[in-house]
Amino acid sequence: MDMTSKNNRKYIAPDLFETVRLSELKKMSAKELFELGEIQYPLYKSSTDETYSVINYKRAMEIIAKKIQSADPTKSFFYASGRSSNEAAFMLDLFARAIGCNHVNTCSNYCHEASGIALNASLGPDNKPIPYDALLNSDLIFVIGANPTSNHPKFAEILQHHKKNGNNIIAINPSIEPELNKLTSHYCQPNIGGDVALFSGFSKYLIESDQVDLYKVKNTTGYKKYKDFIGSLSWELIEMRSGVDRKEINDICDQYLSSKRTVFSWGMGLTHHANGTDNVESIINLAILRNMTRGKGKGLLPLRWHDNAPQLPFMGFDTTTKKRIFESFVNTYDIEFSNYKSNGTLSCMQAAHHEAIDFAFLLGGNLFSVNPDRDFSEKALDRIPFKVMVNSTINETNLFGIDNENLILPSRVHDKETSLQVLKTEVEIIADIATKTIDRKDLTFNHFSKDMDIMSSIKQLLPNFGTNENAKPTVKITDESNHSDAGGQHYKFTIPSQTKWSTKFETNSFNLSSVRSRGQFNTMIYDEADVFRNQTSRNVLYISAEDIEKLGLSDGSIVDVKNDTGSLEALRLAEYDIKPGNVMTYMPEANILIPQSNDLRSKTPSFKSVSVTIINH
Repeated sequence: MDMTSKNNRKYIAPDLFETVRLSELKKMSAKELFELGEIQYPLYKSSTDETYSVINYKRAMEIIAKKIQSADPTKSFFYASGRSSNEAAFMLDLFARAIGCNHVNTCSNYCHEASGIALNASLGPDNKPIPYDALLNSDLIFVIGANPTSNHPKFAEILQHHKKNGNNIIAINPSIEPELNKLTSHYCQPNIGGDVALFSGFSKYLIESDQVDLYKVKNTTGYKKYKDFIGSLSWELIEMRSGVDRKEINDICDQYLSSKRTVFSWGMGLTHHANGTDNVESIINLAILRNMTRGKGKGLLPLRWHDNAPQLPFMGFDTTTKKRIFESFVNTYDIEFSNYKSNGTLSCMQAAHHEAIDFAFLLGGNLFSVNPDRDFSEKALDRIPFKVMVNSTINETNLFGIDNENLILPSRVHDKETSLQVLKTEVEIIADIATKTIDRKDLTFNHFSKDMDIMSSIKQLLPNFGTNENAKPTVKITDESNHSDAGGQHYKFTIPSQTKWSTKFETNSFNLSSVRSRGQFNTMIYDEADVFRNQTSRNVLYISAEDIEKLGLSDGSIVDVKNDTGSLEALRLAEYDIKPGNVMTYMPEANILIPQSNDLRSKTPSFKSVSVTIINH
């Protein structure tokens, strides 16, 4: 298995799939696959082939165009990774709509979909981006269900400045993460799945002690019903479900009450639940009670900018195309948009499982690995007659679920010069496919293959989208000065749609959350070690000392973790400061345990709250 190297970079040799069996590649870890190097040639596998073989680019374009032309666009779907560029997303969305496909999705369907739904439902769609510097005006920042010291370096830097200036940071997370703990004034450890109970407890304290902004709440829809709901909750229920006692709830509320400018930030530890949208809305309710939703140094901040996923919907690349983008496409390119319902990522996968998908275009990413229920994921991908995958390196999606026809197109890595041959960018690849597929002289996709041409088109179609490449990064946070309704009558209190909050009490039954390590970016594993958690490998199950003792085991014992969805075997117990009754292990390996059950509103799977049992290996 020779590799070609140039400028300290590795490239997969053309004969890789001739010299290494597919079954052997499937046994490799994500890190080992990544270290094989970058793909240099189109790879093709027919439904009768045992493995991939190298084909030339021209032949690849011919195969793809023919397959798309014969596919039913209503039975096709397009998926883009958050690592994709705005330009590529714009191109792919335009192409999908032009052929009549509405099923366009990004990885954000599996991340912060619940955040967007909750913010729109409670505050309306007027969420404005503001500079990072605006956070420096706050005197209290909540960090909920996130570990920014590991995977949000920009925000972690802000937190460091915040602490240095004498301001408070309250972390809320079932496990105490060492680097984050160094920055906090208080670290609260609720049960996994206890978030709605906890934030309802905070709201209960404020309401019962008359510590709410009366003008704000009286001008906010649904306050009476929300107040009645909070009043119906006993402190015993709140303490039991949240795992946090009343005294700690009161102490946190006192810090909140002493703050004049609070920011609530949260990560996927809030959204990856069967009630993820309820979780986010419970935070918004708490913010509305003290008029902390908008304004200088206060607001609501979903932590979702570690890649480009938040920007892709602005290019139209989501299940519901924004009205202004829809109108721009129609007016500029005379495209007749289909009006059938768009399906999200999980719905498309479920359709594939039922053999209702003809074609899939996967722009980057590792869809097989990020899907819940590994067995379901493989079978669903297996049943798609033809898939196009655009990747720079080999990952599990290229190896699993490929019984039918598959074609891998290598793309030039961002900000790197090409190497062994002239590789195409994602934009150029999409332009070539679209040009080969669509016979319209007035819609010339090759025009977009040059960066300046496509940026000019984006600016023309989307005038409110900034194209200044030197602009400072921004985050999503609400800003009172940009909102027409300071009174709040456009706001709304929401009552949880699900009130059966999950907490496990059965013997050997635990709430499991999947987490990322320091050595990974999404499903890309760069290092098996997790230096922040002092682990040298990924096959670990983090568990409290109390639970290790209850199980009659010891730190380092080898166990199997099981539920009705699957089994993760031979994990090593690692004693950790995590709330008893709760455990965690790494994604995407943990997805073998994650069922297809999902938040009914966002359709996001419950990646961070699943019931499991632990047995000795």
